[in-house]
Amino acid sequence: MTVRSEGTAAPAAGGGRLPAPVRFVALGDSLTEGLGDPVAGGGWRGWAALLAGALGERPDAVELVNLARSGAQTADVAERQLPVARELRPRFASLVVGANDTLRAAFAIERVAAALDGAHGALSADGAVVLTACLPDPGRMLGLPGPLARPLARRMRAVNTVVHEVSARYRGVHLHLADHPWVTERASWSVDRLHPAERGHRLLAHGFHAALAGAGLPVGPPPALTLDGPPPTRAGSAVWMATRGTRWVADRCTDLLPGLLALALQECRHGITGSGRLLDAAAERATRTALAALPEPGGGALWKTSGSAKGAATMAG
Repeated sequence: MTVRSEGTAAPAAGGGRLPAPVRFVALGDSLTEGLGDPVAGGGWRGWAALLAGALGERPDAVELVNLARSGAQTADVAERQLPVARELRPRFASLVVGANDTLRAAFAIERVAAALDGAHGALSADGAVVLTACLPDPGRMLGLPGPLARPLARRMRAVNTVVHEVSARYRGVHLHLADHPWVTERASWSVDRLHPAERGHRLLAHGFHAALAGAGLPVGPPPALTLDGPPPTRAGSAVWMATRGTRWVADRCTDLLPGLLALALQECRHGITGSGRLLDAAAERATRTALAALPEPGGGALWKTSGSAKGAATMAG
């Protein structure tokens, strides 16, 4: 597996040229950038690099171009990463993004749906096999109290519903990541509890590999699950929170916290009256409306959500 920004045919030993490698372009945020899976000398590896090495018949058969950037939201992917990805004409493309949207005060499921649909549709129209995944609830991963966690969980369910439907619409390869047992295991996550540790990245790559194989697509041997580095420790978690973690929380609080506190107060009021289901129903209506507003591929009448993801090649946990 090679990691480059541009690919050309390599010279062969006999003076000819070998065919250019298959290209895998990864779009998304810090999850796909590889945070939590450091490499010697600095930088990150991550699940996309592990998967790229298992897509071809030989290690150098697939060229990975990782466009993912920490903090990216769905609009960033659609507006900045997608044009670059399309110029690279990948055979495989991953589109795993949305968690950062749920952590912003300006969260709007209709904008998330439009961005994901536009990106997935464009990559599929270009002939790429598009990989997507539903994501675990960030509030649960951070261990937030219920009134704070429930609004984030509601947003994450909305994003995951959109990802399911869009993947089904374009017949992508979808991984039900949020349902996998390892997601709840502490050893799978790095010290910040938001990004997979090496073990989590390996399991994620392994899951995508199985989903591709299950869809009948040619793949090589699955990514190894043997760890290269040590697992995260409690001491490491404490150090991270005392240094970089406090800065991370402060950065998010300036944007998210005022709105999240308002949502928490709303959650408490509905909890007292026993009407929390109304909040769930409102979120579901907004999600259905966002999906119904998406145009048909190639134009035409509005697309109506089917309420299922039967058209996608999927792998449940």
